[in-house]
Amino acid sequence: MTFNEDARVKIPAILHLIRLGYQYISLKDSQWDTETNIFRDIFNESISRINQGNAELDLNALYNQVSLELENEDLGQAFFERLTSRSGIKLIDFNNFENNSFHVVTELPYEKDEDVFRPDVIVLINGMPLSFIEVKKPNNLDGIQAEHKRMKTRFQNKKFRKFVNLTQFMVFSNNMEYDDENPTPIQGAYYASPSYHESVFNYFREDPDFDFNVSLQTVSPEEELRVLKDTNLYSIKDSGEFALNKAPDTPTNKILTSLYSKERLAFILEFAFAYVKESTGLQKHIMRYPQLFATKAIERTLEQGGKKGIIWHTQGSGKTALTFYNVKYLKHYFSTKGVIPKFYFIVDRIDLLIQAGREFKSRGLVVHTIDSKEEFVQDIKANMAVHNDSGKAEITVVNIQKFKDDPSVVSNKDYQLNVQRIYFLDEVHRSYNPEGSFLANLNQSDPDAIKIGLTGTPLLGDSYNSRSLFGNYIHKYYYNASIADGYTLRLIREEIETSYQMALQKALEDIKVLEGEGKRKIVYAHPKFVEPMLDYIVEDFQNSRLRFDDNSIGGMVICDSSDQAKELFKIFQEKYEVSEPLSLAAEDPGAYGKKKTYERKVKTAALILHDIGTKQDRKEQVEAFKEGKIDFLFVFNMLLTGFDAKRLKKLYICRVIKSHNLLQALTRVNRTYKDFRYGYVVDFADIQKEFDKTNREYFNELQSELGDEIEHYSNLFKSTEEIEADIEDIKDILLYFDTTNAEAFSRQINEINDRQEMLNITKALNMAKSLYNLIRLTGNYDLLEKLDFKMLNKLSTEANNRLSLINVKQHLDDNSETTNLLNVALEDIIFAFTKVKEEEMVLADKLKNTLQRTREMLGGNFDPKDPRFISLKNELERLFKKKNLSEVTKEEMEANIEALNRIYDKAKELERKNQLLRAKYANDAKYARVHKRLVEKDPLTDKEAKLFEVLQSIKSELDQHIVQNANILSNESFAEKMMARIVVKQIKNKFNLPVNAAQSKRIYHMIAQEYLNEFNGRAA
Repeated sequence: MTFNEDARVKIPAILHLIRLGYQYISLKDSQWDTETNIFRDIFNESISRINQGNAELDLNALYNQVSLELENEDLGQAFFERLTSRSGIKLIDFNNFENNSFHVVTELPYEKDEDVFRPDVIVLINGMPLSFIEVKKPNNLDGIQAEHKRMKTRFQNKKFRKFVNLTQFMVFSNNMEYDDENPTPIQGAYYASPSYHESVFNYFREDPDFDFNVSLQTVSPEEELRVLKDTNLYSIKDSGEFALNKAPDTPTNKILTSLYSKERLAFILEFAFAYVKESTGLQKHIMRYPQLFATKAIERTLEQGGKKGIIWHTQGSGKTALTFYNVKYLKHYFSTKGVIPKFYFIVDRIDLLIQAGREFKSRGLVVHTIDSKEEFVQDIKANMAVHNDSGKAEITVVNIQKFKDDPSVVSNKDYQLNVQRIYFLDEVHRSYNPEGSFLANLNQSDPDAIKIGLTGTPLLGDSYNSRSLFGNYIHKYYYNASIADGYTLRLIREEIETSYQMALQKALEDIKVLEGEGKRKIVYAHPKFVEPMLDYIVEDFQNSRLRFDDNSIGGMVICDSSDQAKELFKIFQEKYEVSEPLSLAAEDPGAYGKKKTYERKVKTAALILHDIGTKQDRKEQVEAFKEGKIDFLFVFNMLLTGFDAKRLKKLYICRVIKSHNLLQALTRVNRTYKDFRYGYVVDFADIQKEFDKTNREYFNELQSELGDEIEHYSNLFKSTEEIEADIEDIKDILLYFDTTNAEAFSRQINEINDRQEMLNITKALNMAKSLYNLIRLTGNYDLLEKLDFKMLNKLSTEANNRLSLINVKQHLDDNSETTNLLNVALEDIIFAFTKVKEEEMVLADKLKNTLQRTREMLGGNFDPKDPRFISLKNELERLFKKKNLSEVTKEEMEANIEALNRIYDKAKELERKNQLLRAKYANDAKYARVHKRLVEKDPLTDKEAKLFEVLQSIKSELDQHIVQNANILSNESFAEKMMARIVVKQIKNKFNLPVNAAQSKRIYHMIAQEYLNEFNGRAA
């Protein structure tokens, strides 16, 4: 029976589209225009039907205009405007969507000259191929990324311009559920809008209450047979596999229902696209699924008579874009009711007004801005609903910063009954105090206005909160989902190094001598404190560029005060700023390396403070940073919220930021950028305590507000528990391999030909590489003892090479943010002491050194089951669990050093005896362990020397058997029987030792397990 992607995914997808109301047509009986792939007969019949009675209809002229528009270098924008127009000659009947024609074909060639590609499934609306579906079988080579690469190559080919411009969206599926642990789209069902460069693959997670069976028709046996015969797959008709793959709830069929059911498709085609003018050129965006569901939720709220509510979508999830889509949709919604909507976007800062205005303009809205109370009053009292004569959709962006607390009332008792004001209030976790006047003024200005609050971190509290001010949540989209969907990144908090802490402490002592016990802000802005801090930041950031192999990332320093920011910038200009370009001789053999080193250096910075420069200066500097022309930003209070720059990947925090403002600031680095998996926060101010406090208080209030939904807000940082779980998974996967010997490991995996098994091994090893650096960065150094990360790093190279040889997706985890880190030895634990003196720093270093040598001594033990080893290990663990080492006193440090030295001495003595015994058995740890277990319980003889003689003899005979037949150990049952026979013969016949059956079994089973563990690479 055929068992390929056609049989498993493509044909079930075609049949599912038939269930959704599409008619299958065979290419054998059809004609189409190969220039556009439009089926002219269907096009003409459909357009005539939906424009019946329109005297201006000229089908040939219309088709020629469409064909001409498809040649534009506009990503299909002109065609899209014609496609979605409800006036004039219509290409789609949106008023009665069922009045259109819906067809599905397979393998339609998209060809121009010698270039051609054939999508698996093509969806035709009125004869126009507006969408296609590419499918792969589960666990296909390279997963969905294979299609991503192919589509990028195809759509960059200018010969395919007409096809790209005609296509509205695509679906890609290998019929697998999403792997939420992997941020790279490898498996699952995704949708995307076309691009001349590189399409963005979007997840689609349907509303939990959605019924996937609600709109499905029955496919007749005759229709199914017709499809199977046309595709030469009649043989699969009665197979059980085919029946399973036809189910409505397969990943492919679910996304087809979500996107191609007729009601949903009508919404997507008309309202779910945005043409966006970006610095890199024109882009076509498609609604993310949470934006789609939020838009429909707003509609439901209005239908139920609601006038206010909150959209809680996490930072970075596209709230400005959501507002744009709602302007489009709600304009249509109110037009059906004979009402003219007037849209406002309320912000509380001038920079956000500029940013929002720019975002809306880039999407084609006409933008009117208001920055004063007088302008706002004038606008409220104006009778006109729009400010432009073109009739285009528009929005008024209002900055309330200057008049939010003005006590005078803005009122308009003469507002028109057919005008509906809709206020989108940005970031409703701030600036909307009910004790102030702005909300009262807003209500008074138009009591019938609709108010929709937007936030990523709702304001919660006993006195007032976001819900009490703006109503219930209309729609929610949390961090966990946003991270899983690849729209935002998780964060890693990096502590500063101990050596730098020493330098800062020394600087503070010197300043106190010079200035006395002055104000903290004065001390922290002193040059003697600021300069070493700047040196650390610059060096750390340059090392990060090296580690990530990416010189395009930018950094931002949130300073303790504006004075500190000014001093940092001043020293930067004097010490690091470079204005002259690098000059290299053409024949310089080291030119490339020098160029890369030069690019890695931090050369430019900007100071963003409200009292430095003009608004235009700050605007230009922010834009320059976004474009990669500035390396660093020094800020105090500005840009902590509402500032989005994807290249910003390192945030240096030099003061404690309180409450929800901290979450807002942290998420400046959580935007997706290239292949980064994390955003990085360098903590100078010990924000961890404040973050934990904020989270604890915030989660407690969220629990009372949201009940079980609390779980959706817990995924911002990767926790110690998650890291430990990952380590346990790695151990499980690698259990049967020799991870102590790279050559032995290489030989073992060379026997593997199953790519899924090899893929699991590679994923585990690459995860270990990532965890090693993650553990170091987060300071959880105890976790480094759970695996031999240095060895696993070496083994990962072998595993990836094996994957390459058997053509499996070796890039699966290779693109992690740790790939280019240098292999370094185990670093010391970082200790940060609240009260630090010179003598305590010496003690801290001594404590670290003692800890490291103790760990290393215990880590080298080959017999972890030895009761003495277990006792020492437990003693070490108890020592570290009983108190936070970052808060120990001088006396406690001294006591810890003494305790560690005792453990070290015992571990050293144990290791000495272990090595002596091992040497007696020709360095064979197997027999050393067996020897020790027998001495501990039920020894064969009272004399230990006699025991050695017996085991040595057994070893000699068993080793000889295994040398003669190396395959014995591959059959565990046979091997154990062979060993049992030899062991019993040696003990009873050769040495005449009185042992019973149970004793004999224990001994030969112990010996057999040692051999089999060794053979299979299992731990002792």
